Amino acid sequence: MDASPLALWLSMVVTILSRSHAERNVYPSAGVLFVHVLEREHFKGEFPAYPKSGDSSKDPITFNTNLMGFPDRPGWLRYIQRTPHGDGVLYGSPTAENIGTPTIIKITAYNRRTFETAQNNLIINIMSTEEFPLPYQAEFYIRNMNVEEMLASEVLGDFLGAVKNVWQPERLNAINITSALDRGGRVPLPINDLKEGVYVMVGADVPFSSCLREVESPHNQLRCSQEMEPVISCDKKFKAQFQIDWCKISLVDITRVVTIHNNRPDPGTGVLPDFGEYNPPSESLKGRDYFADFLVTLAVPSAVALVLFVILGYSMCCRREGVEKRNMQTPDIQLVHHSSIQKSTKELRNMSKNREISWPLSTLPIFNPVSGEVVPPLHPDNYETTSMPLMQAQTNLQNQITIPQQQPSGKWYS
Repeated sequence: MDASPLALWLSMVVTILSRSHAERNVYPSAGVLFVHVLEREHFKGEFPAYPKSGDSSKDPITFNTNLMGFPDRPGWLRYIQRTPHGDGVLYGSPTAENIGTPTIIKITAYNRRTFETAQNNLIINIMSTEEFPLPYQAEFYIRNMNVEEMLASEVLGDFLGAVKNVWQPERLNAINITSALDRGGRVPLPINDLKEGVYVMVGADVPFSSCLREVESPHNQLRCSQEMEPVISCDKKFKAQFQIDWCKISLVDITRVVTIHNNRPDPGTGVLPDFGEYNPPSESLKGRDYFADFLVTLAVPSAVALVLFVILGYSMCCRREGVEKRNMQTPDIQLVHHSSIQKSTKELRNMSKNREISWPLSTLPIFNPVSGEVVPPLHPDNYETTSMPLMQAQTNLQNQITIPQQQPSGKWYS
């Protein structure tokens, strides 16, 4: 065989294998939990060869998933990957509206060490089931699990086995799994191996067992309202592996749920009806007289202000009573009392002007007890000394006042 046809044939085979490997079909059922694991080992062989040496088994790989032609996934499909060194998980519960329509999910893997990418397509073909939906649905809240731990087939199988022992149904399916963080829960503190918590909804074809109905008893409802653990007889069948918050369990019988049909009005085509051609206003506009507007805007407020000014002037100038009229209308005893107060006040003021009191010693001049010399005050009368420290004032006093010393011979020296 010639080399060129052989190379062409090999390239066609490789292309066919890569295309078949890049696309994968899955067939989940509507109303049943769908879980698809994005394995890191599956994508490692699809990255192009990297020239630099390194341990590719420890490369951090992250995934990005979106609906083909859209920036995000469908509303029923969720994705989680805790660390770049762990596998990613797509999970959710398909709805009946998607039956018969293939859902193509574009998966892009990123190698964070080599910065290489690889793309795969996941084709989800949602199938219909005769038992969809199951009439009796119960939702459990498990406190000691994270969502990726609960999605593991072994853990989910153990939980469904425990529920089956308590419920005893003929058909039991996991309907949906939701992280408590998606329900408004708080991120737990990184102590004592605390978990986020997860809600697991399961459905069955038989009514709820008496054990599951115990949470609806008045006694347990009272304990739940007081934030106490309710007394459930079948709790021991879960307690070995799952810590269930029985106060948050939800029991729904969809056969008794009343469906409310909202009669929404027809939105129409969104196109406005035809109202004919638009006729703009004429270019020749008529003149307008603004005199009436001027009178209303300026003259009326001015007239109101003038009337108010006249009323105020009459009240202040023409309504004065005068001193004589006021005294005539005032009782004599009140006038005498007022006059005595005025005389006393005037007499006290005159006495305060004529009084002679010795000046304080602090204002008198300083005398030298030896020479009799008069030393002027340290500061003038208008000097403010309240803000000066006491020690500073004394220092200035020593620098400014020099007391002459007496000599033994009886003479004075300056």
